[in-house]
Amino acid sequence: MSEIFEGKKLGFGLMRLPLLDPKDDTSIDIEQVKEMVDTFLERGFTYFDTAWMYHSFKSENAIKEALVDRIPREKYTLATKLHSGFFETLEDRDKVFNQQLEKTGVDYFDYYLIHDIERGSIQKYEDLDVFNWVLEKKAAGLVKHVGFSFHADAELLDEILTRHPEMEFVQLQINYLDWESEKIQSRLNYEVCVKHNKPVIVMEPVKGGTLAKVPDDAEKMLRNLDANMSIPSWAIRFAASLPQVKMVLSGMSNMEQLLNNTDYMQDFKPLNELEITTVHAVADVINSGITIPCTGCSYCTPGCPMEIAIPKYFALYNQDCRDGADHAADMEKYKGIAETGGKASECIACGQCEGICPQHLSIIDGLKDVAEALE
Repeated sequence: MSEIFEGKKLGFGLMRLPLLDPKDDTSIDIEQVKEMVDTFLERGFTYFDTAWMYHSFKSENAIKEALVDRIPREKYTLATKLHSGFFETLEDRDKVFNQQLEKTGVDYFDYYLIHDIERGSIQKYEDLDVFNWVLEKKAAGLVKHVGFSFHADAELLDEILTRHPEMEFVQLQINYLDWESEKIQSRLNYEVCVKHNKPVIVMEPVKGGTLAKVPDDAEKMLRNLDANMSIPSWAIRFAASLPQVKMVLSGMSNMEQLLNNTDYMQDFKPLNELEITTVHAVADVINSGITIPCTGCSYCTPGCPMEIAIPKYFALYNQDCRDGADHAADMEKYKGIAETGGKASECIACGQCEGICPQHLSIIDGLKDVAEALE
C-alpha cells in the first residue's frame, strides 16, 4: 500500500511555524512561511501536515494563505486530522470537518487522520463511528486516503489494525531516543505496522527539538561519524531509513531548518550499520540526562485554566538539570516566561493537561519539581 505516498520522504509539519511574537502561538509569520513553502516545493517536496488545534487553531488558516491560495492544487498534498478532544456528537464530526475545508480552502484532503489514538480516546472514536465516517468522506471524494496517528502501546495498535484493516496508514512517534522506550514503544509499534503491512508516517523524529541540540558527548559521537552533517539530520535520517517508513514529518520553524532538512533529504541515503549503532549509543547518553521527556507539542496549554506555559517550563527545567547549568540564568529565564502566564506553582491539579498529553507525562508532579527548582 506504499503507493499512496509518492515523491521524497520529507514532510513539512505545520505545528511549529515561525512566529512574529515568540510569546503568542497565533502570531504566525505568514510571509516567512510563504518563502519556506516556495523553497520546499522548488526542491521537490510536496507533503504538508496540519491539524485542527495546531498553533492554537490557526495552523489550518495559515496554510490556506501560505500554500492553498497561491499554489495549484495538483502541486502539493495536504493532511489534517480530527482529534477526540474537539467533538462530542455525530454532528460535531461534520462540523469540524467542514470548518477544516473552509479554513484550509481546499475541496478535498489528500490524507485525513483520526488523531492521537490512545487508550483514553479509542472508545470515543469507536462509539461515534469515526472509522466508518472517514471512509464515507473518502467515498464522497472529500478525502483520498485515511489513516490515524497513534500514541499508545503496541498491543492496542495490533488490536486496532486487526479490527480496522481498511485504515491505509499509521502515523507514529519514532525517533532514536524513543526506539526502545517502554512508554512510547517506537520499535514495537513500528513492528506492528510491518506485520500488518501498513505504511508509516513518522512524527516527532527530532522529539520536539531534543535531538537538534544534544549534550556535548553525544554531539562528539555524531561529529566523528560525519562532521558535515547537522545534528538533527541524524534523527530524521534514522527514521527515514526504516523500510516501512514512507514519510518523515519535520516541524520546521525557520528557513535555516528547512534548507538544512531539504539539503540532505533531496537525495536521501539510509544510514549504514555503523551509523545506526552509533545513534543508538547516542540515545543512551541523551536519555541519561533527560528529566522530563516533553516534546513541546503544546497540546496541554490551550485548556490550562492558569495559562501555564508547561512545555517551556519543562524545557528550561531539563536544561537546568544538566551538569554545568547556569542556575541563576535559568531562574531569570523562568521569571521571563512567567510574566505572560501562570507560574508552575499556580497549577491547580485539574488534570486536563495529563488527559491530553500524547507522551502520558505526569505533568502535575513535573510542575511541582519545576516550581521547587526555579521559583
